[in-house]
This record gives sequence, C-alpha cells and structure tokens, in this order.
Amino acid sequence: MTFPSRQERPLDPGAFDLDAIGTGLAFAASLDALNAALGNGAAVVQAPPGTGKTTLVPPLLANHVHPAGRVVVTQPRRVAVRAAARRLASLDGTRLGSRVGYTVRGERQAGAETLVEFVTPGILLRRLLVDPGLEDTAAVVLDEVHERGLETDLLVGMLAEVRQLRGDLTVVAMSATLDAPRFASLLGDRDGGSAAPVVDCPSVLHPLAVEWVPGGGPRLDGRGVTQGFLDHLAVTAARAHSEALAGDSTVDALVFVPGAREVSEVAAGLRRRLGPAVDVLELHGQAGAAEQDRAVSGRGPGESPRIIVSTDLAESSLTVPGVRLVVDSGLAREPRRDSGRGMSGLVTVSCSRASADQRAGRAARQGPGRVVRCYSQQAYGASPAHVTPEIKVADLTGAALMLACWGSPGGKGLALPDSPPRQALDDAVEVLRELGAVSADGHATSAGRLLAGIPADPRLARALLDGAAALGAREAAEVVAAVAGDQRAPGADLPGLLSRLRGDSGPAGRRWAEEARRLERLTRNSSSAPQPALSIDGAGGTAVGAVVALAFPDRVARLVPGDGPARYLLSSGTRAGLPAGSALSGQEWLAVAEVARADGRDSAGTGAVIRAAAPLTVELAQAAASGLITETVEAQFSQGRVTARKVRRLGAIVLADTPVRPGPEEGRAAVTGALRTEGLAVLEWSTAAAALRRRLAFLRRELGEPWSDVSDPALLLRLDEWMGPELEQLAAGAAVGSVDLTQPLRRLLPWPEAARLDELAPEWLEVPSGSRISIDYPGHDDESARPVVAVKLQECFGLAESPRLLDGTVPVLFHLLSPARRPLAVTDDLTSFWSGPYAQVRAEMRGRYPKHPWPEDPWSAPATARTKQRR
Repeated sequence: MTFPSRQERPLDPGAFDLDAIGTGLAFAASLDALNAALGNGAAVVQAPPGTGKTTLVPPLLANHVHPAGRVVVTQPRRVAVRAAARRLASLDGTRLGSRVGYTVRGERQAGAETLVEFVTPGILLRRLLVDPGLEDTAAVVLDEVHERGLETDLLVGMLAEVRQLRGDLTVVAMSATLDAPRFASLLGDRDGGSAAPVVDCPSVLHPLAVEWVPGGGPRLDGRGVTQGFLDHLAVTAARAHSEALAGDSTVDALVFVPGAREVSEVAAGLRRRLGPAVDVLELHGQAGAAEQDRAVSGRGPGESPRIIVSTDLAESSLTVPGVRLVVDSGLAREPRRDSGRGMSGLVTVSCSRASADQRAGRAARQGPGRVVRCYSQQAYGASPAHVTPEIKVADLTGAALMLACWGSPGGKGLALPDSPPRQALDDAVEVLRELGAVSADGHATSAGRLLAGIPADPRLARALLDGAAALGAREAAEVVAAVAGDQRAPGADLPGLLSRLRGDSGPAGRRWAEEARRLERLTRNSSSAPQPALSIDGAGGTAVGAVVALAFPDRVARLVPGDGPARYLLSSGTRAGLPAGSALSGQEWLAVAEVARADGRDSAGTGAVIRAAAPLTVELAQAAASGLITETVEAQFSQGRVTARKVRRLGAIVLADTPVRPGPEEGRAAVTGALRTEGLAVLEWSTAAAALRRRLAFLRRELGEPWSDVSDPALLLRLDEWMGPELEQLAAGAAVGSVDLTQPLRRLLPWPEAARLDELAPEWLEVPSGSRISIDYPGHDDESARPVVAVKLQECFGLAESPRLLDGTVPVLFHLLSPARRPLAVTDDLTSFWSGPYAQVRAEMRGRYPKHPWPEDPWSAPATARTKQRR
C-alpha cells in the first residue's frame, strides 16, 4: 500500500484534521516521516512520552485507510484506553463513541461509524481468535510495546503472521524506549529479511531537577512495603508540593507507589497532613472508572491543587495535565512465578531504571519540572536497566491457551519478542491438558476454544462453567468475579470478601456486580457447550470453596496437625500459612485461590502465605479434585524388613493410610529402592560374605578381568544378576538377617578361573606352628593396601621367606604380634627381619614375657603357639 504525502492528498470532509489535532504536539513534526514509512505496511514509532504519538498516529492512519476499515489501537490499561479515546474525540470535536470510541472489559462505546477504536490487548486477542483475518480492521496500532506486557507480546507475533496473509493490513508498534529495533525486525518483511522502518521523534526537552531523599528505614521487609517508608513518602510529598505551590499555584503532583494498598495509605497520610486545601486523588486498577477518569483529567478553573497518588498506571501511557512535580518510591509490582511451589502472583520489587526515568519525565512534559526520588542513587544504580518481560516471569496458562487456539502451540513459528521459558510453558500446557483444553499434540480442543472466549484465567473459566452446572450460574459467576477482581480478601477470607462486595454500593461493589452479571451472561450463552460429568451436592455454605476448588484443584489444602500457627498442606505439595488472625484459622479443609511467597509470621514458617481461600468439606475436595486422587500400595524397607501400607491421596494430601501385606512387585521395588538410596550397608554382611567380597576385590584390583567388580556401585548395577533369589526373599518379607550373601557373591565368580580362587587368594595361611591364620584382604574400596596376616611372632619361627599370593607376585604383609597380641613388627620380608630387627625385639620382650620362648636363633627354633611350660 502506498500513501501519498499529506501535502499531496486533499482533505476528505470526513477525515481527521491533523493540523488542528496536532497543535502544540511534538510528534506533529514527524507525521510526514511516518506517512512515508507506511508504504511498507508496517512501521515502528519511537517517541518519548508526552510527544503526542498516541493522539496523532491513529487519526493519521484512519485518514489513509478509510473506508477500508477502522483503526484499532491497543493500550495496556483500561484507564489509558478511556483517556486516549476521550482526548482524541475531544480534539476532533465529536461525541465519544462515534468517530472515536473504545472497548474495555464490560464496557463499550463504539459503533458502526467508529473510525478509531481504542481497546485493551486482551480484547484484540479474543477478536483475533474469532476473526483471524481481522476483516473489518484496516490498521492496528500497538502502543507502549516497551512495557513488554504478555498480551502485547503475543499480539506482535500474531499480527506479524496476519500480515503475511493480508498484505493490506497496516501494523504500527509504538515504543517510548530504545526497544524499537527489536520490534522493527519482528514486524518487517520476514521473507525478504528487511526490518520495518523506524520513525523517531525528538523529546520535548524541559529542564528537570532531580532530588534524592532516602529515609524512613528500609523500603521493603518480608511482608512488603514498610509502614515507615510509606510515612516517609507522605511527608516528603506533602513538603515538596507545598514548596512547589509557594512558587507556582498551578503545580500538581504525581506520587508513584507500587500497589493499591500503598496508594490508599499514602493518600490517607497526605489528607491528614494537608487537609481540604489540596485535592488528593487515587489512581489504581481497583478504582472505579469515574475515579480513574477524574484523576487523569486536568484541573478545572478554580479547583484546588491536586496530588495524584498512583501505581504505574500513570507511568507511560497517560499524560496527566498540570503535573510538574513527581515523587517516586522507586518500587513496582511485577508478576513472578515460583515453579518449585507452583505459585504465581505479583511481588514488590525495585522498578527498572527505564521506569524510574519515565516516571521522572512526567514532571517535565509540559514545562520545567522536579522529581523527588525517595531512595538513594545507589539503589537506583543497582536496579535493572529495563523492565522484565512478563512472558519471562508470569504464569503462562492463559497465554498457552491463546497460542494453542491460534494454531501455534508454544508459540512455534511466531515472531515473538521473547520465547516463553520452557519449564513455565510445559507447566501451563499440563494445566490445560488437565482442563481438557488442549489435545496431546498441544492444539486447542473445542472445550479449550470455549474457555479462551471467556475473559478470565482458563482455570477460572473452567470453574465458571462447571460451577454453573453444579451450583448455579449466578453463584459461580459471583465467586469467579471476586477471585478474578482486584479486591484483597482481608485475612484471606474469600467468603467474607464476597459478603462485603454483595453489600457494597460503592465503586468496588458496583464493579464486582457488573463483572458477575457479565460472567453470568457468558455462562448462559455457553450453556449448550458440553459439560464434564461433575456433581457437587450439598455445597451450602462451602459453595465458594467448591468453585475455587474447581478452578485450582492443585491448591486444595488440609490443616497440618500440630501446635503453633496453623499450617496447611496444599495438594500440590506446597505448605503455607494463613495471615495472623484470619477467620479461616482452624478450618480443616480450604480451597485456596491465591498463595504467595512470604517471610515472617504470616507464613507460619512455611515460606508461603495464603492470600485468598474458602472453607471446604472433604467430600467437596474429593469431588472437585477427583483427577488428583490416587490409591497406591507403598512399601518400604526399613529396620531389615519390608512393610507396606495402602495410601489414598489427593495430590500430596494423605486421605487414608492402612497397613497391608506387600505384593511381590511393591516389595521388590522397596528393597531395590532402599539399596540404591542407602547403599549395600542396609544388608547384613556375615563374616564369611565380607571376607569373600574382599578376596574378590583383591583379585579384581590385581588381575582385572574376568574377575568381577564388587564395589558398591558395580554391585548395585547388577543386583538382579547376583542377588535375584535373595531379593525375592526380602521382598516377600524375610528378615535381612536370614539372608547369607556368601552364595550370591559366588554367582559373580568367572569360570573356569573360579577354580583357582583358593590358590590365587586363599582364605588362610598355614604358619610353621601349624595354625591356620586368616588372611585379611583389603577392603573393596581400598586401592593400595596389602593382604595382611596378623600372627604371634613365636608361631613363625623357622619361616625363612615371606609367602606370596597370586602365583608368587604379591607378598603377604606380616603383623608379628606379642603374646598379648600387640604389634611388634610389620614386615613382608621375614628373612631380613630374623637377621636384624628380631634381636632388638627379643631384648625388649624376653623380660616382659618370660614364659614365652625368645630363642637367639629363630631360624631353627620350633614354632609354637604355647608357653615354654605348656610346650
């Protein structure tokens, strides 16, 4: 598609007046460059916040693609969607919902005449699944791609693929940071290898003063943002705003904190300190649409100065008029996934340096500004350079379902900005298989496509449908709306939160009620879809828990017996505690909707805390999580004998445990498992068996093959070969002491070489006294020791030469002992000993042991094991 320049093209009476809309906006100077770049059908716009790209790019595209279709613009947040649509409609001088409209979850102001429609990424994703060609759409603008939201990343890959099929679809990605080359490559001509053109817009440079005001103690502890730091934020913001107003009464302030709780606390602190003279507004995802819209609108004539306390909603996708002062906590909430515990959720972390710079830039968008950072320069320098892509750290269940429905399981073949982590993706696909949402090859089933059409986590969507069939559509919809919403359950008490929402006529209650009605309508529209066979009778007061358990069977939890704070074992194997003072404490069974990593007293020493849950009965737990129930016979080999128990489990939770007689298979597995885990020491080695093993080890060491390796690793690898019958005896319940290992070891003897075993490595040595002395061979793990004969010196008189083993190649090492069997000498050369050291030994010992012979001539003296008198 080739676009004529704006100067060449006459203005259509129905077109947007870009000159009027772009008055005072820096990006107006880049419109011709973008106009030229769009001849390729794709472009990347790189422009700092506040330059007007969100306001000007959509109408520019609409002027060129009309009447081929509308321009759809994604914004990462609902408040930004509404604000951007409202601003463009205002500048166009038309009614919101006519030429310019928007669609967010549960709210739509757009019609057939709409030329530019602002939507959230999730809305566009679901439209793509219904209409992969986007037939009524002529252009798509993906705004704020640098934020690296999961849904926006998916849209980049999916739209790049749509462009291969639809040459007339124009796609523009807009970024506020230096990620533009990455997206230009993804949206470019994949066959030809050329990247999409990048259109830059210089920043509007207004002076920005930066102050560092750390204080209030540590920003974070094991339970989140500290109260001392929140107080410090409120004090600093109040002081800085008062100072700014003294010089310019038109200055408004923007305070950045990580979450809704912190917004409320800092706002309350500011109201206490400043009173009614300053209008303190709250901006976060839990606020109602009217509250959000008021916070992002400019101050009207005669209105009080304003301080907007916000989460990162106001970081990059919104321009809040009048803000010339920013107070920044330097903190943000980011998704994190703990694969070891099977948990995912939002955690509070230091924001990236790019985010901190974006926040600071809010103060200098419309003139000279000031940013007060309530942390140190060292903390800023230690922060990551850029925000972590959500695809790298978030739960991927919903994304995996979208990709499966798109026909690209796991993102295969898609030009995604980053590939999903393999383990997180595998876990997500496993969840989808359990839900029946994907087939064995990873593609979406009909049930999966049904779940993908419900704007909720696939597990909640499944619970909505199953819960509606079992408990009623209204009940299920209310529970799912509460779980999926932004409201925090005090003390993790989800039924308590639900009761409060039902009686709440304020914004939170109205928003929940609207969402519940919407979900109920979706449920009724899906009533013709096949439902799995599931019956939950008599839920009564545990209906909330039943729905939650349907969504998260791996989070069904049971109280762990014991004193101290209540601890729960989840069916996934994770242990977690309830918040202190929770109304749920003491409940034996819980259905857990949210669990997060935590330190301190709330985790009851488990490292995880339950954030939202509802009571459950054992019957409901088993019905909702029936797929996790197993019954096995578990045998173990301990204290020398095999014992077995029949164990019925719900995941990691033991439901019943009964002693039973082990079967041959279980018994054998228990014995071999114990041997491989604890080693051969669990067996009882008789003296004869241990001696034979040492002889075989000696032969292996000195001669090698064909003599068998009898080290622990080697014997464990060949258990069946040398110990088969004895394993069966132990598996059948025989005591380990009843099994002699001598015969099993003989099965390892090589033939015909085994016939020379006693010749090469005899058990004993006959000395001149006539005694048969056992030869002590080295241990099986000793690579250097020699065979030893420990014998009283008097029994060796006349033995002129040391005996040798292995056909005379290895001399025996003699430990010559006193009559009290204490060592007198160690030698493998008796000839030298009798000729030399013996004389000194005789001189020292004859007085100590006068009853024993100590002849001057040991060569001719008779060898004896007796005293002189007895001899």
